[in-house]
Amino acid sequence: MILITGGAGFIASNIVAMLCERGQEVVVCDWLGADGVKWRNLSHSLIDAVIPPEELADYLVLHGDGIEAVVHMGAISSTTAVDADLVVKSNFRLSRDLWDWCAAHHRPFIYASSAATYGDGAQGFDDSNAADDLAKLQPLNLYGWSKHWFDRWVIRAVESGKQRPPSWAGLKFFNVYGPNEYHKKEMMSVVAKNYAACAAGAPVKLFKSHNAAFEDGGQLRDFVYVKDCVDVVAFLLDNPQAQGIFNLGRGEARSFKDLISALYVSCGQPPQIEYVDMPDSLQAKYQYYTRAGMGRLRAAGYNCPFTSIEDGVKDYVVRYLSQADPHA
Repeated sequence: MILITGGAGFIASNIVAMLCERGQEVVVCDWLGADGVKWRNLSHSLIDAVIPPEELADYLVLHGDGIEAVVHMGAISSTTAVDADLVVKSNFRLSRDLWDWCAAHHRPFIYASSAATYGDGAQGFDDSNAADDLAKLQPLNLYGWSKHWFDRWVIRAVESGKQRPPSWAGLKFFNVYGPNEYHKKEMMSVVAKNYAACAAGAPVKLFKSHNAAFEDGGQLRDFVYVKDCVDVVAFLLDNPQAQGIFNLGRGEARSFKDLISALYVSCGQPPQIEYVDMPDSLQAKYQYYTRAGMGRLRAAGYNCPFTSIEDGVKDYVVRYLSQADPHA
C-alpha cells in the first residue's frame, strides 16, 4: 500500500490514478472539502481509504506496517499565502515528520518541492544538491521559502549522516498543466483558465511585457504536462537507486503566446490574443524566464521523452477539457 498525501490535489490525484491502474493499493491523506469539487479528482480511482491530515499520525501508528512507500504531495501551494505559521506547519513540519517516519520504518519517500525555490532565477535553474548552492537561492514568496527550507533541511540531514529513508527524492515541479487542476481556481494553469474562451473563439488576455528583452506574450516558462510528472514518480518508485532533489520540467522554455496559440489550435479556432498591462504590484516580482535543467534526472536513468506543449495541450483538450467529465 502506498500513502499519497494531498492525494485529492492536482498532481497527486494523477499519481493516484496511475498507481490504481497498476493495481496498487493506495491510501489518500487529504481533505476533500465541502464545495463538491475536489472529490471528483478521485472519482475514477479505486482507492482504499481517505485519511484527514489531522488523523494521519494515528493512522500510521495503527496501519504503518502496511505502508510500502510515502509520496508526499500535500502542501499549501498558493504563492500568495500569507499565514506563515500555517505554511510552516503544513509545508515544513509535516514533511520533516514524514521523512523521519520513513527513515525509522525503512520506507521510500518521494516529496514535492517546487521551482518557486529558484526565486527570480538570478542563480539559474540548476538542481544542484550541494548545500552551498542551495543556500544561494532566494525564493520570492512564503510558499517558495517553505519548500526551499525543507530541501535544505533534507540535504543537511543526508550530509550529516542522519538516519534517512532507504530511498528518497524531491521534485522541483515547474509549470505543470493538465487534468484535475480545476479546484485550484486562480492557481490553475493558463490552459485551464482560458479553455472556454478559446473553444468559443473569444479573445484571451495575456500580460504585456515590461522587460525590453521580451515581447508581449513572449515571457518564457518551462511548461510540463502532468502525465510526464506522473511518469517520473513511477520511475522513482521503480528505481530506488535514483535519489536526490531533481528538477521536473520539460527542459524547454516556451512563451505564453506559444501555449495559448496551441490551445486555440487544439480547439479549432484562430488565435485572438489581447495584451493588457501587468499590475504594478506584480512587476517587481515577475519571472520572465524559467527553464529546468534536466541533466540530473537524465543521469539518474530517466530516459523517457517529455511531451511538447502542442501535443500536451491537444491531449488535455481532446481527452479532458472538451468532455462532460474532464477528470483523469
